[in-house]
Amino acid sequence: MAERAALIAAFLAGAGWGEAARRPLAMDASFRRYERLTRGRDRAILMDAPPPQEDVRPFLAVQRILAAQGLSVPAIHAEQREQGLLLLEDFGDGTYTRLLAAGEPEEPLYALAIDVLAALHQGIIRVSFAMLPAYDTVLFLDEAVRFVDWYPRLVAGHPVPDRLRQDYLDCWRAVLAAADAAPATLVLRDYHVDNLMRLDGRDGVAACGLLDFQDAVRGPASYDLMSLLEDERRDVAPALRGRMIERYLAAMPALDRDGFLVSCAVVAAQRHAKNIGQFARLHLRDGKPQYLVHIPRIWGLLEGNLRHPALAPVRAWFDASVPPAWRRVPEQVSA
Repeated sequence: MAERAALIAAFLAGAGWGEAARRPLAMDASFRRYERLTRGRDRAILMDAPPPQEDVRPFLAVQRILAAQGLSVPAIHAEQREQGLLLLEDFGDGTYTRLLAAGEPEEPLYALAIDVLAALHQGIIRVSFAMLPAYDTVLFLDEAVRFVDWYPRLVAGHPVPDRLRQDYLDCWRAVLAAADAAPATLVLRDYHVDNLMRLDGRDGVAACGLLDFQDAVRGPASYDLMSLLEDERRDVAPALRGRMIERYLAAMPALDRDGFLVSCAVVAAQRHAKNIGQFARLHLRDGKPQYLVHIPRIWGLLEGNLRHPALAPVRAWFDASVPPAWRRVPEQVSA
């Protein structure tokens, strides 16, 4: 710990921020840590992403791609890649989460976020993003399996039998092709209200600041749309969700509408199953119970998507293997 602190102090001193006041910002679900630095009227953000748990190179690669599309991402003021240290532009405090909590109207904020996605998906064909990992079957299943590996331990105290685990994976394999009905693009993966900011003084899509994109992959264009509109952190009214999907489709007239909507259902269901397992894992393994509060909402979203005909095999598995009593967090855990 002391060695890491000394390394950070030397990095900040070398970047001209050694005397800055430092204030920790909210932690996230990874090993990354952030601090706001204040030097007179100037501000910056320190990202501390300690190796080997974290690697800042994907963040830097995606930052360059997004900036080339005219989208607003934090500028890099200084970097030490090998040590996992970055000094970033400070976008301020106007996250969508804070703006919505303060009573800002939803529709303009969501409309701006949809326009950003459409601009990204229209523009990304002009640049290479082949260096990013593919959202392929291996990654898809590795995420989906978190549900069956962790959630039963939370609600029942034991894992499921190997046979049920294998059946679960087989059901997801049976529906994967439907996800690819949406064209491949750069997928940010954590496109939701905590990672979007409104930036005053910027016009068009540049008015939306993007954060936390280091896990980007090549995958279906439906993924980030559903990450935004079926957010485990807050309720999005079905009517608003429908209008935003229509806004995106209007901006992407070449899409196969029916195939895209099928892809939306599949990737949303996969994301919800993953997050139920992920939040159980954060509690059981990492001692982070604060995410459990979202699980009831995610169950509602997952069950809604499982009603889609394309997900019939997965729905059959859940109906047979996950009793109603498991579809909530036990009171003794959530208390």
